Amino acid sequence: MILGMGAPELIVILIVVLIIFGPKNLPKLGSALGKTVKSVREGMEDDDEPKKVEAAAAVAEEDADAVVETVAETAEVAEAASDSVFCTKCGTANPADAAFCKGCGAKLD
Repeated sequence: MILGMGAPELIVILIVVLIIFGPKNLPKLGSALGKTVKSVREGMEDDDEPKKVEAAAAVAEEDADAVVETVAETAEVAEAASDSVFCTKCGTANPADAAFCKGCGAKLD
């Protein structure tokens, strides 16, 4: 158990994260999270060394920027998909005002 959550809850959370960020962005997100956790741990261990704390804060800020960028990219993709009509035969995304699929030429509903 992690933070009072069992395996089913963690699996649901992972599935939701996968759906939101997509499989392409998941490694970036994991890397950013790992670097942030590492820098915070180093900062906590060496409170006497302000340089390490500043370095950890800089890494955390860079990681936060990377996560924000990934979320923005995901939002752009989702917005583009919401303005599209998908073909029922081949699944190709088409402009909302298209009458025929640009992938297979089938008439769009």
